[in-house]
Amino acid sequence: MNAEILAVGSELLLGQITNTNARFISNQLSELGINVYYHTVVGDNAQRLEKAISVAETRADLIIFSGGLGPTKDDLTKETIARHLGVSLEFDEIALTYIEQFFAKRGRPMTENNRKQALILAGSEVLANHHGMAPGMILTKDERTYILLPGPPKELEPMFQFEAKPKLSVMLNTGGVIASHVMRFYGIGEAELEVRVQDILDSQTNPTVAPLASDGEVTLRVTAKTETEQEAQQLIAAKVAEIQALVGDYQYGSDDDSLASKTVEMLLDNKLTIAAAESLTAGLFQSELAEIPGVGDALVGGVVTYTEGAKIKQLGISKELLDTHGIVSSECAAAMASTVRKKFGTDIGIGLTGAAGPTAHDHQPVGTVWIGIAIGDEEPITYLLHLSGMRNTNRLRTVKFTCHYLMQLLEERGFTKRY
Repeated sequence: MNAEILAVGSELLLGQITNTNARFISNQLSELGINVYYHTVVGDNAQRLEKAISVAETRADLIIFSGGLGPTKDDLTKETIARHLGVSLEFDEIALTYIEQFFAKRGRPMTENNRKQALILAGSEVLANHHGMAPGMILTKDERTYILLPGPPKELEPMFQFEAKPKLSVMLNTGGVIASHVMRFYGIGEAELEVRVQDILDSQTNPTVAPLASDGEVTLRVTAKTETEQEAQQLIAAKVAEIQALVGDYQYGSDDDSLASKTVEMLLDNKLTIAAAESLTAGLFQSELAEIPGVGDALVGGVVTYTEGAKIKQLGISKELLDTHGIVSSECAAAMASTVRKKFGTDIGIGLTGAAGPTAHDHQPVGTVWIGIAIGDEEPITYLLHLSGMRNTNRLRTVKFTCHYLMQLLEERGFTKRY
């Protein structure tokens, strides 16, 4: 089955929002072994949308639409598809009741145009929307399948994953199983990783191995197609072990893991506490950790010491040290890590200082970053980065490198880590 993803919305063309839905759907379809050859974006215009549908039908068995299912006049996806396919629209009573109850519970009047959201293509199977109002739908006509999904990611993602994806899996089922496992790496570039596993990539059959790079990270998706789930997992496990023998030192997690989630997991598993003093990242390191549930048992606190005065006043770092070595220096990062650890009484202290850009800082070129990590009473260890991205990219990559180096240090000291 070949698929095309067709996003509807002028706001996408104007650059007001990013089309994250296409990335999510493509990722989900790859797990089913469905090829995606085209992503199309069209504005809120019925004529152009219908033309885009006609083009998609010449090259795809499955067309997935996102957006344009709302109550306003520019929400015209299902009306255009209905006209194109020659099918009528009808009210789905369950969806209509849900929408009516939504307004009743909030004591708000329901305008007539909200009823429009309960309209579905005649003969389609409804995809329930548990996070919004407009239902999705799936319709097969003339050996081609059309899936309509709402635009907001908080509605689209659960709808696709729990409503549409299982139905697609049944449609594709030929008695076999498709299973995938994602290996996540950091501290190694996409090119170097591919070189190291080139023999595996060249000789792959089943399982297949697909590399992907994003936001400074690299992933390998291992996908097996077999008769049973057990056989698929056995094939995947063998291939994962083969890959780990070559580049396992750079793997930090799997599937939906992130560097922040694995860092928090390692801290919690080993009952370790942490505090951070941040300059260029201005609290971003703590913010990333704070997104992970349960982090309160590990993250005690921290400070943002953006200026030299703040470093002196809040952390007690000597002016002499800063005058001698500079703010963007190994000595400053080490002092920040050590003093914040003592200030908050934690097992680990983090110190982050650098020149995020777009201009040099403390006579250091843009992208110069020092990471300090203090563990217990040991002498702090520092790491130098030379980053080349934009300002906020450099800040985020600093956070990721901090998690990466911290986990490596803890593992070297015998603390447990899950993969």
